Amino acid sequence: MKAVQFKTTGSLDWLEYLQLETPKPQKEEVLIKVMAAGLNKSDTTNVLGLFPYTTVPRVPGRDFAGVVVEGPQELLGLNVFGSGKEIGFTQNGSHAQYLALDANSVCPKPDNLSFIQAASLGVPFITAYFGIENTRVRENSKVVIIGASGAVGFAASQLARQKGAQVLCVLRDALKARELEQLGFTTHLIHENDKLEDVVHGHFKEGADVIFDTTGMWIAQSVNALSTYGRLACIVVPGEGLVNISVRDLYRVGGEIIGVNSLLYSAKACAEVFKQLAPSFTKGDLMPPQHLQTHALSEAPSLYKALRQGAKSKFILMPNDQ
Repeated sequence: MKAVQFKTTGSLDWLEYLQLETPKPQKEEVLIKVMAAGLNKSDTTNVLGLFPYTTVPRVPGRDFAGVVVEGPQELLGLNVFGSGKEIGFTQNGSHAQYLALDANSVCPKPDNLSFIQAASLGVPFITAYFGIENTRVRENSKVVIIGASGAVGFAASQLARQKGAQVLCVLRDALKARELEQLGFTTHLIHENDKLEDVVHGHFKEGADVIFDTTGMWIAQSVNALSTYGRLACIVVPGEGLVNISVRDLYRVGGEIIGVNSLLYSAKACAEVFKQLAPSFTKGDLMPPQHLQTHALSEAPSLYKALRQGAKSKFILMPNDQ
């Protein structure tokens, strides 16, 4: 089969497009013909060696959608999708024509989603789901999503609204703000010199119950935008990961900072989340990330570099569409 692989970490130059042996599924595993596979920033940092548990040589790629071609009789021919912390890190991943996984690690694909759309759900929706759950978003919670134009932010905005929260989408892109408004979201365009505290209090007088900063750029300012007992969720921070915040201001409102890491959740756990969310995708209550770009698997090495250099597009690899 065709795949991309790295045999050592430290540079994206070491990611190769090559021929590998098709995996042979073990007992209680399925073999999936990968029809589409998402590319995430964590895939690039994996090749760079920033995850100490990754073993090599390794085929990277966490998110997948495809067809079961070997495995238990009841699963043969089933269209499936998923994600998980093992995939692409401690076992070969989805950036290949075939993927072998435990049979309990896949979720049936909703019929109204294409393989491309299903492959885009993994990391964005798992991250968003646990961000919303772990910050205890409830009906009428006042929620601010920073970076709502990104895949995680868009997913989080939808999941918060589904719970009945009051959602404010904060972003920089005017075109994407209009798209969100057309979907019924309240938006605010933020600029580099704006004060987040003023923005939030302008919409929620007492502050936000939850701020989910998907960009990592507004963590320090978010503290003073929280309501009493407010929660701040973060998934990334710039540079070396150090941010100066006022702990005094945080404890004075009884606030919390909650880290959200999709790599804490196994493929089985992710499958259970997606089985819970699947009916909402079927009904159209939840939508996949927008503006997906499809590419041949052979383009993966250059796309990894583009993503690392700041590309904002959501890339989807097509391993069996050569």
